[in-house]
Amino acid sequence: TSISPTVCDSYTSPSGTIYTASAAFMDTIPNAVGCDSIISINLTVNNSTTTTSISPTVCDSYTSPSGIVYTSSANFIDTIPNVVGCDSIISINLTVDTVNNGVTQNGFTLTANDATATYQWLDCSNGNTPIMGETNQSFTALMNGNYAVEISNGACVDTSACIQVLGVGIVEQAQEVFDLKLFPNPAIN
Repeated sequence: TSISPTVCDSYTSPSGTIYTASAAFMDTIPNAVGCDSIISINLTVNNSTTTTSISPTVCDSYTSPSGIVYTSSANFIDTIPNVVGCDSIISINLTVDTVNNGVTQNGFTLTANDATATYQWLDCSNGNTPIMGETNQSFTALMNGNYAVEISNGACVDTSACIQVLGVGIVEQAQEVFDLKLFPNPAIN
């Protein structure tokens, strides 16, 4: 009998001998009645790929080479087949950045909820044009309009929804108190 197995890393012959390299050899095992049975083996041993290490930084989620999706930073091992069908081990040190693109409004002042980012305030009424010099976490509108903020955090960039600011320049007047007095008291028509 002749066989031609192709394996990854090592092969145990029918007689129990372990091979770690490709070879052609004869193996002897007892047959059903206890006599020698000779097998001609043409062995191909393919090797797994040694561990590779990568450190991706991504925004929101990461799909590993094997197809698993990660949404938070982690260290993990991923295994995929190499070109010869054996394991390829990848050590992954993953950093997942996220952006909180929420904005809080207090009167004419808008504040980005993400306190650890960089900011560029935008004029939504003018095609999301950047507002010159407005790169702080908070922005106070000097005129009525619609405003948003572009937030950058590591590999992530996101833009908030546009928020309408109205009433800029309207000053409330103090209410005058009128003191009405009628004389004589009681008054008669």
